[in-house]
Amino acid sequence: MPDCSPGTRRRTPHPASSGILARAVALAVHTVTVALAVGGVLLIVLGPGIQPFLGAILLVTAVVLRPRFGKLRPDGPVLHRADAPRLYALVDEVASSVGTQGVDVVVVDAQYNASVATHGLKGRRSLHIGLALWGVLDPQERVALLGHELGHYANGDVRHGRLVGTALHSLHHWLYFLTPVPTLYRRRTVPELAAAALISMPRSVVHAVALLLEGLALRGSQHSEYLADRAAVRVGSAAAATRMMDRLLIGNAITTALRTESVRAQARIGGADPQAAADGLWERIAERAATVSEREYERLRRVSVLRGHSVDSTHPPTHLRRHLMEVGEPAAPTVVVDHETAAAIATELAPARVALARQVIRDQAG
Repeated sequence: MPDCSPGTRRRTPHPASSGILARAVALAVHTVTVALAVGGVLLIVLGPGIQPFLGAILLVTAVVLRPRFGKLRPDGPVLHRADAPRLYALVDEVASSVGTQGVDVVVVDAQYNASVATHGLKGRRSLHIGLALWGVLDPQERVALLGHELGHYANGDVRHGRLVGTALHSLHHWLYFLTPVPTLYRRRTVPELAAAALISMPRSVVHAVALLLEGLALRGSQHSEYLADRAAVRVGSAAAATRMMDRLLIGNAITTALRTESVRAQARIGGADPQAAADGLWERIAERAATVSEREYERLRRVSVLRGHSVDSTHPPTHLRRHLMEVGEPAAPTVVVDHETAAAIATELAPARVALARQVIRDQAG
């Protein structure tokens, strides 16, 4: 039996240390890219004979592997401040409460999800709101949701930082260029075998660095999820945050309901009409979510413990997150949404709701 005494117990790095290590590894990756660019320029300018040609290769490689800051690729309507001033005011208030700034743009899509992202050279922030999730939450649960997402910025989540994200992107490009082209219908030639042997070592090194950075970022990201949950509790209240967490457990059922609505409309089952099916779609989905009983939620919570349910691989188990939301001292929420504000935001989202309802009915069946 292994010795598990305190002196011999295996210790894992603290999540904060993982974030520091992730940034250090990412900085090293970018340093290699800079070194390639500088070396390429020096060989082109100063090198005799074949060296300028080699320098050009290094410079092209550095350009290909340069950090890319991403672009905004919306899956639905994009709302700017002039389009939704009350929604932006709420986002700004929540952001201020968790200790960060608001966002530059809001994207509304049909997903049962919400997220934040950073794009562009200037690091513009975007908030992505999935109507399938937003529609089943009450106003205070939406505040908790916004608190969680904006909490990622306040807590310095490495996966939402440009340094680590761009380094991972560069490493994936390295792996792509260092992977031999498969030959399915013939044997490799001697030059191909030699080239594959030549790049096998650098590819292994790049693969190991990518795994290391992914692991460090994942550990830091999961810790950041707990910190973001604290932000959700602080701005929305523990009760609203735990209710919001419970809603995540019915995500599959809501996604299935959207697909069913689309199939029925496209197949015209029972005389269903696609246009009529789009009208009131989000209201019907909200009504369906409202029929889920507390007994069913309790069953889903038990199942989530047994199966280790989580939103995705970057999130800790949902039941652990929910437990930590409940153990703190109850406190009043720092942001409260009144009926007038909720109604105004609903009006601002109305055009997006119509457009996305039509999109769901048209596309989800396929």
